[in-house]
Amino acid sequence: MIPNRDPEPVEALSAELEAALIRELRERYDWDNRDRFAGRLTAPVLVLSNTTTHLGRWHSATRILELSRTLVLERPWPEVVSVLEHEMAHQFVDEVLQVRGETAHGETFRRVCAERGIDARAAGRPDPAGAPVGATDPGADRVLDRIRKLLALAGSPNQHEAEIAMRKAHELMLRHNIEATTARVERSYELRHLGDPHKRRTRVESDVAGLLSEFFFVKVIRVPVYLPRLGRSGLVYEIAGTHANVEMASHVYAFLLATAERLWAENRHDARVRSGRDRLVYQSGVVGGFRDKLLSERVDLKQTGLVWVGDRTLDGFYRARHPRITTRRQRRSINGAHAAGREAGRTVVLHKPVERGASATAPRLLRG
Repeated sequence: MIPNRDPEPVEALSAELEAALIRELRERYDWDNRDRFAGRLTAPVLVLSNTTTHLGRWHSATRILELSRTLVLERPWPEVVSVLEHEMAHQFVDEVLQVRGETAHGETFRRVCAERGIDARAAGRPDPAGAPVGATDPGADRVLDRIRKLLALAGSPNQHEAEIAMRKAHELMLRHNIEATTARVERSYELRHLGDPHKRRTRVESDVAGLLSEFFFVKVIRVPVYLPRLGRSGLVYEIAGTHANVEMASHVYAFLLATAERLWAENRHDARVRSGRDRLVYQSGVVGGFRDKLLSERVDLKQTGLVWVGDRTLDGFYRARHPRITTRRQRRSINGAHAAGREAGRTVVLHKPVERGASATAPRLLRG
């Protein structure tokens, strides 16, 4: 057993960066108040504290909404926002609904969170190091284990065997999700954030995100995140779905980006590639070719009676979490390099086991 040690002190921000951080938190509070609480909350005093016993806290008597400095400076911004929203829900129950006689996380609080897509678990004492985050469905875990084994087989050097293993994994995922939604049982949803907010998002990542939404049973949206130590914002992709689907989608995201980079390195001297400037165009073609392959498999599976019509419960959760969703069309450059990438993408076989905890941000459990 590792002995308990006092946490390392958090490096303080400059006065300028701390002021910018408080402004960002205030703007986020105002946005959530308007869009999640219909503007019914009265702004409290926002305070950053050096506590290590909790992530956030609503103080009713003094009207202070407190956030842990360690949380704000050391954890990914989406987690900070989740704790802020959690404490706003406490404030709503206390000041607007004026509910008394219930526990802090009682029935009213849970209902307020569920109606607004807020993580009811995103506060309290920090989880001990290494503690599992949320409970998972044993049945879904068994399916995920079977998918891991199939994807391991899909790494076979025999192309025919690899293709069969990947197709079986695709069929298993589709069948499992159809059966789960048809049964209409309550399902838990996780959130995970993909991508490095310090880097600019590329068209290739955007293409992969769209593919995840289309074929891997998750909802995907690009969300802004604040980087307190830099005093600026970045972007990441937020995916929502069941534990098994989030695990799979996270694997596919990393796998396709790495595969697109590898294929570009191997084929950049293709006659259809004009220069290094075609890199993203070629890699976008790789993702497009892999999509062609998945679409063909989905059409074949449809002939066996496996038809995916969506998960309304997940749709409802997603809409509650993101009440104002905007979409933008992007122009795509289609040239010889794109065609070369698409040709290579049609030969890609998704493989390797899906590993737990492969994402940059650990999942958080939400109830749909």
